[in-house]
Amino acid sequence: MSVLINFRAAKDEYLAKDHHSPLTQNQKQLFEGLEYFPENPDLKLELEVEEFPTKDEIQMQTSTGDIQIHTRYGKIRFQVAGEDVELTLYKDAHGYFLPFVDSLAGKETYGAGRYLEPQQLPNGRVLVDFNYAYNPYCAYNDLYSCPLTPWENRLQISIAAGEKLPSGEWAKAKSNSID
Repeated sequence: MSVLINFRAAKDEYLAKDHHSPLTQNQKQLFEGLEYFPENPDLKLELEVEEFPTKDEIQMQTSTGDIQIHTRYGKIRFQVAGEDVELTLYKDAHGYFLPFVDSLAGKETYGAGRYLEPQQLPNGRVLVDFNYAYNPYCAYNDLYSCPLTPWENRLQISIAAGEKLPSGEWAKAKSNSID
């Protein structure tokens, strides 16, 4: 098994059984696993970060109306299916944060966007592997407060990698309670 397949299986196990899972007990009983796009090696990228000269703190609104503070760190540029793409990379206390919305949002991917935590590499670049793109917990349970993707990270192209829109009976049982 590949590292990605093992990672996905572990996430399903966590969501189905862990007491910290964002799923309600009802959802856990119905849960049959997340759906993913097939692994796409072309969307595993080592990228230069074009750091902003001034690293402004911004307030990202969340799905519950709260505010989270993130630092606008820099830009990353790459291509997807021959199309030029540019995203803003943010930083918080935990490291890099890359929220994004693609053209599949609301159809095949979560409408409010997906997240990644790019990894700093020893050569000064970052690893951005869209195969690990994931839905925020608010995609599963409305009580979770998730940062909304800023406009600058809303793409007109599709990123057909990572986690898909929650579906199945467990997703229809989405709740606004933790039980």
